[in-house]
Amino acid sequence: MGPFARETPSVGPGQIPGLHGAPVRTPVRTGGATTGPGLWPALAGRMLTRQLWIELYGLPGYALTLKGRRATGFSATPRDFRPVDPAAGKAILSGRFTLAGLSQDIEAGAYPWNRPSPSRAFAVELHAFAWLPSLMLQGERGARQALDLTLAWGQTFARWSPFAWGPEILARRVFNLSAAARRMGQVADEAERQRLADILGRQARQLLRPPGGTAGRAERLTAAAVAGCVLGGSPGVRLRKTALARLGGALRQTVAADGAHASHAPEAGLELLLDLLTLDDALGQLSEPTPAPVTEAVNRLTAALDILALPDGRLATFHGGGPSSAARVAAARSQEDVGDGAFEPGVTAGLDRIGGFVRLRSPLLTVMADTAAPPRGAWAGAACAQPLALEIVCGRDRLITGCGWTPRAAERQGLRLTPGHSTLTLGEHSTAEPLGGWKAELLGPRLVGRALHVEAEAREGDGALWLEMEHDGWAAAHGLLHQRRLYLDQRLDELRAEERLHPAPGQDKVVRAIAAPYAIRFQLEPGVSASLARDRRSILLRGASGRGWWFRTDGPDVAIEPSVHIDEGLTRRSLQIVVRGSARTDAESKIRWKLSPAGAPGDPA
Repeated sequence: MGPFARETPSVGPGQIPGLHGAPVRTPVRTGGATTGPGLWPALAGRMLTRQLWIELYGLPGYALTLKGRRATGFSATPRDFRPVDPAAGKAILSGRFTLAGLSQDIEAGAYPWNRPSPSRAFAVELHAFAWLPSLMLQGERGARQALDLTLAWGQTFARWSPFAWGPEILARRVFNLSAAARRMGQVADEAERQRLADILGRQARQLLRPPGGTAGRAERLTAAAVAGCVLGGSPGVRLRKTALARLGGALRQTVAADGAHASHAPEAGLELLLDLLTLDDALGQLSEPTPAPVTEAVNRLTAALDILALPDGRLATFHGGGPSSAARVAAARSQEDVGDGAFEPGVTAGLDRIGGFVRLRSPLLTVMADTAAPPRGAWAGAACAQPLALEIVCGRDRLITGCGWTPRAAERQGLRLTPGHSTLTLGEHSTAEPLGGWKAELLGPRLVGRALHVEAEAREGDGALWLEMEHDGWAAAHGLLHQRRLYLDQRLDELRAEERLHPAPGQDKVVRAIAAPYAIRFQLEPGVSASLARDRRSILLRGASGRGWWFRTDGPDVAIEPSVHIDEGLTRRSLQIVVRGSARTDAESKIRWKLSPAGAPGDPA
């Protein structure tokens, strides 16, 4: 029986469904070709190799090639710095697994490995052993239950399988097992300890073999290196040295000089940082120096976190990265002395750049803008077609954000399209879309479409910050460029903006419709209230603190509409402000909007 009962139906590329399947008004077509020149070679290569690995790793004797010399025990107890909720572990002791927002009851003496899971997301977390850290907080009883579950998994999935032994799931399982193995061994007899070491060793060795690809390679090698620190004797030494020798090159591919992750997802950088901190801790327990590439990557990722963490303590959400939690961000930042990146309202602020993101700050306003084209190729597996997207935090209230799509909500692929974040959509199109069908089966749901050209210029002076950015994602379909101009008055805590659509050079001879409808969306954080004033041009926004902020625009049609927001893979109700109108394709169009504190003279009723 497979690891999950059924695949959750995917969302079509033009849909953003509501909580109960009611669609929200969104574009339904992409603005150009969905295949680039490098896609077909990648598909052909994966098609040729995928079946080869399945047949090779599925051979009856393949498991023997993963056996190494017998480990002498467990040499380290690496610390996973991620905060853990003990409630999930307590529930497992009572027979209930709650993962990815769903629950499954397991009768006493049984295991979840030979039964279908309620969803694919549930199965991913189950086989990644995402439940293990919480269970290990339950003392000796929890460690014993964790050991029984692990040994049962090892017996059921002794042979390689595409899902349970897939690279991403395997890396997380090895990491979680490594952090818990020594304590699990303390409640085991000698035979059980040896079986546990064998299960960990075989999986860690598999991480050093193909397939896997460039994206995620640093995470896989980090997990293998942590396992090499845990396994005692020569097997651990050999595994550790092999993984560390390869890790430096993988980190150079993954972490840019400024600390940005190659996927452009702030959360991906945070998770890699937490893994590397665990590796550093494990090496320290063995009195071994941390390799320079690891230390350098930790320093760069930590410095990046100083910029990518917003005043509410969570991360900016772009390209498949969720906001994470304030506790998780704080746990990563507490390990390095690089300054306090949690911005305090009332502190003089300025302009920061990192990895294609620009952050503008005044004492009460923080604006994060995506000024780069989405990643392409192997790094586009969770990328989103949302150029020039914005996130805005007022005080400590995150008011304007995106729909929060992450791979944990794999069935909601439509949220990766242009309307899924706070940016402009033109002519019922999206600038790109994720792969679907058999192509996604081979390469994953990577984002494909015409390459975007994005330009940005930022400057500061005289108590104000300016940011001008422009992309050509609408040029092919409509002959227009989208320019977004931001002006942040630091003295008034006021953000003024202009959306400009103007003809792209060389497009005047192409026959097109004379006009195209546009929609400028401002996705609101769940829980933010929005009230339309009598002038039909102003909206009062209030976040958790209760402080009011006025959103104003000169757009012809302003509405507050329902939307959805993904939170840890679960769908929540939210709202969006939508400014609609029509732009000529042969002339310039401008739409202005402003965000300012409520209570100022002249505020609308």
